[in-house]
Amino acid sequence: MVNRYIPRNNYDIPREIDFDQLPDNIPVTANIGDIEEKKGFIYYFRFVIEVKTKGGSKYLIYRRYREFFNLHQILEAKYSPENGEKPGPNTCVLPSLPGKVYIGNKQEIAESRIPELNNYMKKLLGLPTWFVLDEDLRMFFYQTEQDSQHQPRALRRLRPPTRKVRPTAMFDFRGSGKAELNLKRGEVIFLLRRVNADWLEGTVNNQTGIFPESFVKIIKPLPDSDSEGEGGGHTYSCLRCFMLTPSGVDARDVCVQEDLTIQPTYKDLLSRMRNVFQVDDIALNYRDPEGDLIRILDDEDIQLMIKESRRQQGKVKRPVNQFPWELHVTMTSDLSVYNTEA
Repeated sequence: MVNRYIPRNNYDIPREIDFDQLPDNIPVTANIGDIEEKKGFIYYFRFVIEVKTKGGSKYLIYRRYREFFNLHQILEAKYSPENGEKPGPNTCVLPSLPGKVYIGNKQEIAESRIPELNNYMKKLLGLPTWFVLDEDLRMFFYQTEQDSQHQPRALRRLRPPTRKVRPTAMFDFRGSGKAELNLKRGEVIFLLRRVNADWLEGTVNNQTGIFPESFVKIIKPLPDSDSEGEGGGHTYSCLRCFMLTPSGVDARDVCVQEDLTIQPTYKDLLSRMRNVFQVDDIALNYRDPEGDLIRILDDEDIQLMIKESRRQQGKVKRPVNQFPWELHVTMTSDLSVYNTEA
């Protein structure tokens, strides 16, 4: 039996170790095969990365740029020769990571980063063998359960001919967000799956999204395997939100590619609501069990809102794909909406 050395932290990593002594699950190469847009509470692109291990296995992982950035900061803190406060004895000059870009088209930025990030990963995994044993590095390239369950969109669209159902748009439809398609009358849509009783997912003009079934004419129905919740597609969940103004209430259903159990950040929710209602100076709120509005100020308030909604979940009937909590949006300066009675 071969005893393999597994370091507990970077104090334990030996400077001299042969490649043959490395565990079979150590990543040796990684290449970006594609990018995918994630239409969650905020829109971003993530990289589809094919990882190969020393043992010969191959799998896909999905990472955002900020995960690359966070990993680089952690590794610099541990091993950079310029860091006088590093906790361990080993040092290593890390490859350069492409910097953050704050302005520009997100897809173009992601596409332009592919060769740079491929080069970064190649140099990172080509560092001394003791370095690739680092726990944070290994976890970055580890295939999580979420990674293993996801199927790239490009592969998901390669369906048998019997599933190529092509409805025709009967009316123009303008989507209210990036998750929804824009349709013109007469356009033919490549139908992917049914989202729920009223909405479908499909592709038209190289764009993929959801649209109401009532706007299209389907000559041939979808196979049963493409019914709601099946077929390997993304999960769309709906958030009911309300904009409260002196002139009335504007109610919206915002569809996102997120699981119903997700806890979004305050920053992401605020950004999305500003985009939905096209107003910047807004405040986020939820209603407590007594019906009073409670202003949300940070991530802890988001957590409290979700916990409270779960306690009330059985008392309110909602569609199966709707979040158990709702957002009430008000103007930041409008304090009249709150119950101030003692």
